[in-house]
Formats: sequence, C-alpha cells, structure tokens
Amino acid sequence: MTIKASLLFAKSLLFPKSDKRSSARRSLFGALLCIGLSIVPLIVVTSITNGMIEGMTERIIGLSSSHLQAYVAPNIASVRTADNFRNYAKKYTEVDGVLNAYPEINLTGLAGGKTVRTGASIRAMDSHIFQENKSFQKLFTVCEGDLENFVVKEDSNNKEKNAVIGQKMAETLNLHAGDTFRIITTKSTNGKLSPKLTSFKVAAIVTSGYQELDQLWVFVPLESAYSFLSLSNATYTIMLETPDAFSSDLVRIQQEVKEKAGRYANIYRWDQIHTAEFENFSSTKVMLSFVMMLIVLVASVNVSSAIVMLVMERKKEIAILKSIGAKPAGITLAFLITGMACGCGGVLIGLPFGLLCSVNANQIVSFVEKLVNGCAKIFYILKGTPITDISHINLMDPAYYLQEIPVNLPFMQIFLIAGGTILLSLIVSIIPSIKAGKEKPLEILRKA
Repeated sequence: MTIKASLLFAKSLLFPKSDKRSSARRSLFGALLCIGLSIVPLIVVTSITNGMIEGMTERIIGLSSSHLQAYVAPNIASVRTADNFRNYAKKYTEVDGVLNAYPEINLTGLAGGKTVRTGASIRAMDSHIFQENKSFQKLFTVCEGDLENFVVKEDSNNKEKNAVIGQKMAETLNLHAGDTFRIITTKSTNGKLSPKLTSFKVAAIVTSGYQELDQLWVFVPLESAYSFLSLSNATYTIMLETPDAFSSDLVRIQQEVKEKAGRYANIYRWDQIHTAEFENFSSTKVMLSFVMMLIVLVASVNVSSAIVMLVMERKKEIAILKSIGAKPAGITLAFLITGMACGCGGVLIGLPFGLLCSVNANQIVSFVEKLVNGCAKIFYILKGTPITDISHINLMDPAYYLQEIPVNLPFMQIFLIAGGTILLSLIVSIIPSIKAGKEKPLEILRKA
C-alpha cells in the first residue's frame, strides 16, 4: 500500500461519499472541536500573561530601580546637600554605558489627609525627573494637576513645598490637585525619636497603571527633603540608566561602576534587586501554561477514542484492503493521518479565535465584568440589600494587576502551541492506529 493510497483512505475516513450517518465521524469532528476550543484559552492566557509580565517588568525597572542602582553610604560628604548629591551622581555617567544617573533619597513615613493617615514611601528626586527620564514620561499618566508645578523654580523666594502622589493614595486620603497634606517622619533628638511634621501641596496626581507598585509613593523635590524632612533614617540611592536593561553588557557596566564607586557604594542590577518578583512572575506563567496544556491534552484524548470508534466502524473496509494486498503499515499510516488531520483542524479553528480573543481581551473583560455586576446587583436587590451597600466586583483587581491588559502576541510560542497540539494528536492516535493495522481480514470477514 503506497503513501498515496494511505492518503486516499484517510480522506475517505474523514469525508466518506456515503450519506450514511457515522457515529465515529461525529466523534472525530467532536474531538476536532474540543481541541479547537481548548487552544483558545491557552493562546489567550499566553498572550495576556506575556503582556502583563512585560508591562509589570517595564514599570518595576523604569520607575523603581532603573537598570542599575547604587546604594550610597549615608555618612559621606557627597550626600550632605542636594547639589553635592547631584554632582556625585553625575560622576557615574563617566562610565562607558551609563547614560543617565538620577539621585534619590528614600524615606518611610506617614501621609495624612484631613481625617485619614496611611503609610508612605517618600521618594525625594530631582524635580525635573518627570520631564527628563524616558520611563517616567512614558509610564506615568497624570490624573490631576500639572507636573510643571513639581519643578523647583530658580527663584530663591519660592518656598512652596510641592509633591506628586499616586492615584491610590489620593483616593485613600481624599486629596485633589492643589490640596495640602502632611508628611510625618521621625527625627532623633538627644537619642530620643520624635515626629517631624511637614505640609506639602499636591502638585499632581499620577498613576503608572500598576497600583501595587505605586500606591504608597510620594515624590518630593530633592531640595525639599534636605530642607524640611528628617533624613536620619534615609537611604541614598542613584538610579543608573543604560542602553538596554536586558543586555549581556549590563554585567560589565556593573563591574566598572563598582570600581568607580569604590567602598562608598554598592551596585546592584535590577534582576538582583527584584529577584523574588520575577521568580514569582515566571512560576505563575509556567503554572498557567501547564494547566492550559492539560486541557489540550484532555481534549486530544478524545481523538484516540474517536479513532477507536472509526476502526470498529471501518473493519470491513480494512479487511477488504488487506485481502487485496494492503500492508499493516499502510493502514496504520492512514489512521495516523486521520488523527493528525483532526489536530490540524482543531488548530485551524482555535488559532484565529484565540488571537481574536487575545486582541480584544480588555473589551471582553469589561463586558464580562459589567455582566457579572449586573447579575450581582439584581440578585442583591431581590435579596433586599440596599443599593448603597452593593460593592463593585473587579475581575482584574487593579490592586494586583495592571489597570489595562497589555496584549503581547508571542508568535513563536503560538507556533509551538500549534505544533505541539498536532504532535499530541498524532501521539494519541498511535495505539488505535497500530491496532487497526493488525486487524486480521479473515476473522473480520467470517464474522460479517
């Protein structure tokens, strides 16, 4: 039996000329449909997790640590004034590969509104950073106010203390642009800790789209930190920007910056600072992909059972073919082609629908969220719950995820998913196909 003959037999198994109803054929196309439906969530999950992880990673690197971060000793003369700290940071740009250096003072304290207080991570930075740093320009969105008000004017008579706060903190403290709030830090006097309270005006309210990262951030100008805040427990760092955070050259730049810093600073790469977060991202992605692949595996098992039914239904044809000289390998090949064709059909159905759902993920989530909240509202109203007590249900809680899902279509991974699904369909077809090739024509015809 030639390969061409096996292909023709496989074609007749998939598309028989007879109008006779075939339960095996229905099972085969049911398996095809199951494979297609199982591929859709796998592609959607892969695209969304890739986009989410890339979006979170971009914000963590660009807004938190930059590509490299220098932790500077707090007791050296280079950090005693704002100008000294700026000049010290500029020295790092002399290293080949360091494009920019942004000095920063980190403090923990309390931020207080009129009636509410909350913990705050205070970041004292150059007042021009929102205009000069590309990541700050790209990843921060201004909700209220104007970032120009954050810039410290050269006029020495300007004593106004401005700050930029995150959207979540503004909601917690009920603050708007132009409002005044208080920052409470601690100072040491004669060995005793005492609170130091400083009032700041909200210049702007911003969001990075990743609430878990920026919900406690309060940005103040570097000069304000030296003039008005207690720096006894401050951490002095410098964000160092390079051409590419993912370049293999980053290790070389780190070593040269270490040599430049000497014993006055420790230098860390972004992946060293945020190891726990990125390991968590990777493990989450692997687990989600594993669960989705299990769904595809279960769907592929249906192909095996469909082939078994097809063999039982086509025993007479197998007996006739073998009686006229067909080899077992040719019969086996025909059923293997049938199983693989089923997998290919599932891929052709699942791929376009998966890509379509991925591209429109934000719209789908928004629609489902509205539907869930509508149904929940009806349920609670029927239950007698007051409308004011009904809280909004978030499918993608902005406290832990990006506010908008950034979809990234990983075409290489999608190609591997398609190839893996077809291969899986072929593998599960092997045993029933071999059994079909071993069928004995005489026994079949005798029982007919």
